[in-house]
Amino acid sequence: MSDSLPEVPPALPAALPMPDLRDSFPGPFPISPHVDAIERHTNDWLDTYPLIGSAGARRALCNITSRGIARTLPTADIDSLFLCADLFLWLTAFDDTCGETAGADDLAGLVRRSAEFIELLSGHDDERSAAEPSVFGAALRDLLVRFEERATPTQYLRITAHLRDNLFGILWEAHHLHTPGHITFRDYRAMRPHTVFVRTVMAAVEVALGYELTRQQRSSTAVRELESAVADLAGWINDVASYAKEAAHEGPSPLSLPTLLMREYDCDIETAFRRAARMCEDEAVIVRSRITDLTTGSVGGLADHARALEAIAASYVWHIEHSRYAP
Repeated sequence: MSDSLPEVPPALPAALPMPDLRDSFPGPFPISPHVDAIERHTNDWLDTYPLIGSAGARRALCNITSRGIARTLPTADIDSLFLCADLFLWLTAFDDTCGETAGADDLAGLVRRSAEFIELLSGHDDERSAAEPSVFGAALRDLLVRFEERATPTQYLRITAHLRDNLFGILWEAHHLHTPGHITFRDYRAMRPHTVFVRTVMAAVEVALGYELTRQQRSSTAVRELESAVADLAGWINDVASYAKEAAHEGPSPLSLPTLLMREYDCDIETAFRRAARMCEDEAVIVRSRITDLTTGSVGGLADHARALEAIAASYVWHIEHSRYAP
């Protein structure tokens, strides 16, 4: 793999090849009847915790979050939907506001902002004596209190561990954003699930749906393969959906799957997108196969987990054509 990146023309092709996932995820996907209530709630939550300054960005984020969570948890109760929507909203708003280009231009500032959250995630924060939190710190405190009320001790530890992974992933991405030529595909594949937040979503839905895998179930080959495939699929789908917008805002070589594929195979953007689309399609086949394995003859936690991950994957598949990713 060469360290130099191919030159990408300033104007992308009018239409780039996108994955066709209908064989594995034909849709239409189940959706919660509370979708409009979720969107109203997320707007109200952002009134309390104004994480986003732009009114347009706020509307788009509340819209995609509410509709994505409604597909991720189509059968969940409304309080669970609100909680998971707020969690995803917090992560995405922090990434949009303090990570990505802003973080890449001020890594030290991103570290300082993230450091506030470690006390909260470690359980060492004392609301009575702590310094006045930032708006992101106050919002995270609210989320953690609500999760701790609902989760088992193990579930809560998994949530906080994944949130630390997300914070490191955001920092890692910002550190490499302007120099994607230093990233190997193996490195990117390892880190991408933490920057697209999908493993945190997996942990959150167990709390929302009220099930918990045993240690033996979680370490089984079928579960590990399913989780890994869903994690890859989520990141790669997001990459192909958001590439045009990122290229327009960040320059011709965003830190994204198509960029790595252009470098790996010394090819143009259309060829890279065809490869990325095929990768998504192949990974979707693996996801569907493992879901079938775990729901055929299985009862209890394994089947519940497989169906929950099916809905997570479906929500990311649905994201592809949302206006949030328009250039």
